[in-house]
Amino acid sequence: MTQNKQRLSFWQIWNMSFGFLGIQFGFALQGGFMSRIFQTLGADKDAIPFLWIASPLTGLLVQPIVGYLSDRTWHPKFGRRKPFFFIGAVFSTFALFLAPYSSALWMAAGALWILDASINISMEPFRALVADKLPDSQRSYGFVVQTLIIGIGTWVASNLPWMMTQLGVPNTAAAGVVPDSVKYAFAIGAFVLFSSILYTILTTEEYPPEDMDLFEKEKEASKGFLTGVKEIFKNIVGMPSVMKKLGVVQFFSWFAFFTMWSFATPAITEHVFGATDTTSVAYNDAADSVGNYLGTYGLVSMFYALILSFVASKIKINRRLLHLVSLIFGGCGFILIYFISEPWMLHICFSLVGIAWASILSMPYAMLSSSVEPKKMGVYMGIFNMFIVIPQIIAALGGVNFLYKLLFGEEVINTMLLAGTLLILAGLSNLLITDKKAIHD
Repeated sequence: MTQNKQRLSFWQIWNMSFGFLGIQFGFALQGGFMSRIFQTLGADKDAIPFLWIASPLTGLLVQPIVGYLSDRTWHPKFGRRKPFFFIGAVFSTFALFLAPYSSALWMAAGALWILDASINISMEPFRALVADKLPDSQRSYGFVVQTLIIGIGTWVASNLPWMMTQLGVPNTAAAGVVPDSVKYAFAIGAFVLFSSILYTILTTEEYPPEDMDLFEKEKEASKGFLTGVKEIFKNIVGMPSVMKKLGVVQFFSWFAFFTMWSFATPAITEHVFGATDTTSVAYNDAADSVGNYLGTYGLVSMFYALILSFVASKIKINRRLLHLVSLIFGGCGFILIYFISEPWMLHICFSLVGIAWASILSMPYAMLSSSVEPKKMGVYMGIFNMFIVIPQIIAALGGVNFLYKLLFGEEVINTMLLAGTLLILAGLSNLLITDKKAIHD
């Protein structure tokens, strides 16, 4: 790829990242309401993390492969990353629309599996695109703009069921049936997901390989499935030291957020609102409120990213220090959920979580992109996802249930104490990173 990359305007970076709006609609609806769907279909609270296992397991398998393939792809019209955007968008749209119509737990888990696999096909090429298109001096800025768009998507999508209820759409249904408010929200999310990714595809041009002949020769020399598998494993073994250290940070960060996505609905509806009957008006109103409060972390992450985008465009920032402080703020937010006395205080808790979320979605990728060969950007972004999905797999296979009961007790609200503790550990783990190029722009 071209080494002399021109600086891009805000709107050029916005256009190339706009597809993340749709991706985040998918993730926010998945994270905020799949546990609600599982509970509606009769899932026990302790079984919920296991039902989520398809999500991280799929990411573990899909993202390195997609990253490797996108590095080796070039078409004069469709580019390098954009074909994967489109394929992921088609299948994600299908799965997002069908998920709330599941009539059994296995169907809902299957829909989640298809949804997550498809989103993963689109997501990491978007990360790689920022590194492809932007010079080093704009990397932090580019990832922060992505985070700004993600924040918008998180807030709107998390509030969609509540918005549907305000418009008169029924928020309750018979036992074992997902309310229409959730079905409508997922349908809107499906539309936004597809159209936003299509917008990026139509408005963004990609750089061709710098040396096309060399690109084709390398592609020909490494063709074949087994060769590809060997190369992926070779890159895993030979990953940069910065990547390994960031992996520790990512492990604790994503274990914490998986805990939130799995347990926020049952924990908060029970502890804060005192609602447990999934067919009752009280439970469904409380579940809508949880979505609203989760939207707060998306809204705050949007404003935090907006501030960071301005700062990153003007001065060099200490990525390590910023990430450390942001994660500790988020950890305190999770812990405070246990101690609040009024539901409105959840806005304070999730505002702190939003600061952490904005940093998680930008700073690790900015640090990583400074330490990776440009021609391997896709595969390394995919491999980096291992440090996101492995903790989620461990959490889903019993890690969350074991740890929160061991450390804090049987009450489901203790999952939030666990999430907070892990996020603080993630923040402190940034002290492992010493590479100056990764720390600064």
